[in-house]
Amino acid sequence: MVNLEGVTRRYQVGGQKVHALAGVDLDIPQGQFVAIVGPSGSGKSTLLNILGCLDSPSSGRYHLDATDVSTFDDERASDFRNRRIGFVFQSFHLLPRLTVLENVLLPQRFLREPAPQLEARAHSLLERMGLSQRLDHRPDQLSGGQMQRVAIARALLMQPALLLADEPTGNLDSKSAADVLGLIEEVHAQGQTVVLVTHDADVAARAQRQVHLRDGRIEFDRAT
Repeated sequence: MVNLEGVTRRYQVGGQKVHALAGVDLDIPQGQFVAIVGPSGSGKSTLLNILGCLDSPSSGRYHLDATDVSTFDDERASDFRNRRIGFVFQSFHLLPRLTVLENVLLPQRFLREPAPQLEARAHSLLERMGLSQRLDHRPDQLSGGQMQRVAIARALLMQPALLLADEPTGNLDSKSAADVLGLIEEVHAQGQTVVLVTHDADVAARAQRQVHLRDGRIEFDRAT
């Protein structure tokens, strides 16, 4: 499902080259739940951005679902990202002027052709998230846990090959965090490939596998 070969990412900062990733090889089979962990500055965010087609490697190759996405231009990367990758962020990233249903249907706006079946899927996902009575509410009328469930529903709308979660429980109280992790585990149990970035050892322990980064390299990779 996910294959990275010798992936590096270099940035120019104040006239100096910074090696955010220094040669990462990583394979993730379909349906696996992987936690990416490591200290601040280890390369977690850079790796997530490359996995999500938000950034491109300076060198190396990235294949997702048998497609080499490492050489995509911005337009192809954007279209592929919308169709094949779902994102769940720490800060939810819901649009405040849109209703719950409209937020979940947001990926539909970026399609080049109509997809009328997506509205029925959005309703089904929100029912699954326990939010079927909240379709017309706006984000400021929801709790943090409810907002994150909306974000998960939106991430799953296009039936992505890969679900990426960036510190998805970081802004939640312990009960809401447990609920959200339970939903992610439920989604994974139904066959979804999940990559979750976290600094929380307890959250990482819920994954099947932990990949530890340090200084832009994989320090160790183990089953949990």
